[in-house]
Amino acid sequence: MTPWLNYHHLLYFWMAAREGGITAACRRLDLSQPTVSGQIRSLERSLKVKLFERSGRSVRLTETGRIVFRYADEIFSLGRELQDAVAGRTVAGALRLVVGIADTLPKLIVHRLLEPALHLPEEIVLSCVDGDPDRLMTQLALHELDLVISDYPANPRLGMRAFNHRLGDCGITFFATESLARRYRRSFPRSLDGAPLLVPAGNAALRRALEQRFEEMGVRPVIRGEFSDSALLKAFGARGEGLFVAPSVVEGEVRRMYHVAVVGRDEQVREQFFAISVERRLAHPAILAITQSARARLAQA
Repeated sequence: MTPWLNYHHLLYFWMAAREGGITAACRRLDLSQPTVSGQIRSLERSLKVKLFERSGRSVRLTETGRIVFRYADEIFSLGRELQDAVAGRTVAGALRLVVGIADTLPKLIVHRLLEPALHLPEEIVLSCVDGDPDRLMTQLALHELDLVISDYPANPRLGMRAFNHRLGDCGITFFATESLARRYRRSFPRSLDGAPLLVPAGNAALRRALEQRFEEMGVRPVIRGEFSDSALLKAFGARGEGLFVAPSVVEGEVRRMYHVAVVGRDEQVREQFFAISVERRLAHPAILAITQSARARLAQA
């Protein structure tokens, strides 16, 4: 028989983690430090894990402690909602979805991919975290994220259990200001040889695909700038600093937002999109809406 979780012990741990230490938790709970420390040690013994570790003169959560804290936070949040419901107050009942966004992805395509989550019958609170893909994968493993959207699958060298749900792919479009577009549109893509080009930072899958494609075509654009922020890259492109690329599926939005023209399109370079989770079978209604809509849209690209 599975032993029952002692929620008093869990409450003291949750308060210490939330307040940033046992001393602060004692003040909030109006209890002595030996009492709170003892209850937390009892919780650690029952779970057979360490929840806190020493860091200088203070304590901090272990990796397991962060996971337990997240569950505890949800448990006590539900407890407050239960009290509100019994008292006749309105309970929001919104589902929360925390998504990690690879910083190499264009923000326009991210909006296109995530938008369906905000148009469900259920109320969804969407929280987006932008960052390096490998760092996001670590957060996913710690259950700090529900999903990661990336332009390449999970790195198996990270040694974590993750499932890649392929959303699809699309070709790319080259953009520039109207004057540059007129100049380089002629004899495209041969005209890219020597053309000023703004590119994603070196860790982006699209950057690697572009370099391979240029090698195949025997053209050498002149790199004028490298950007990890796709919106900043487009802002420079809109000011005439060089040509730039974006997924063809958002071609219309790029033209309208940045007042640029199409230089040409390349279907050989395919930008891919993945939803990465720690679950093989997706169940969250917002995640299902995102993946199903993305596959349908990208299949038409």
